[in-house]
Amino acid sequence: MNRLTAGETAPEFALPNEKGETVKLSDFSGKKVLVYFYPKAMTPGCTVQAQNLRDNKSELDKLNVVVLGISPDAVKRLPKFIDKEQLNFSLLSDEDHAVAEAFGVWGLKKFMGKEYDGIHRISFLINEQGVIEHVFDKFKTKDHHQVVLDYLNQ
Repeated sequence: MNRLTAGETAPEFALPNEKGETVKLSDFSGKKVLVYFYPKAMTPGCTVQAQNLRDNKSELDKLNVVVLGISPDAVKRLPKFIDKEQLNFSLLSDEDHAVAEAFGVWGLKKFMGKEYDGIHRISFLINEQGVIEHVFDKFKTKDHHQVVLDYLNQ
């Protein structure tokens, strides 16, 4: 896993959202984009993380930040998560985990004594020019939104 760091240009990507529409990073040129990678829709940690981003979206909007959640979930799973949790931002499907690999967040994980490949819960704040401004990799899911907001408001 060779994770991207602050100062590097974010890789361009094009992924389907919850409606099956293609979303590209370049669609948001001139805005900051919080790209947050999460393991699986409708799991406890991912739900809490998404709910807190939902509840703080107006503050993120004021700071000119677009939120994009990326997981290896199939497109058909994403609308269920959005509807159930009333999410107010797009979720993108990276089923082949190519984008996760490009950002360096796909790799070996351990859970309950088992090893497997999966997405590491890491977020990237990409600036208006498409450069990674900050990497958020040390947070609890329930505090993710606050760590992001604290950074943006400093």
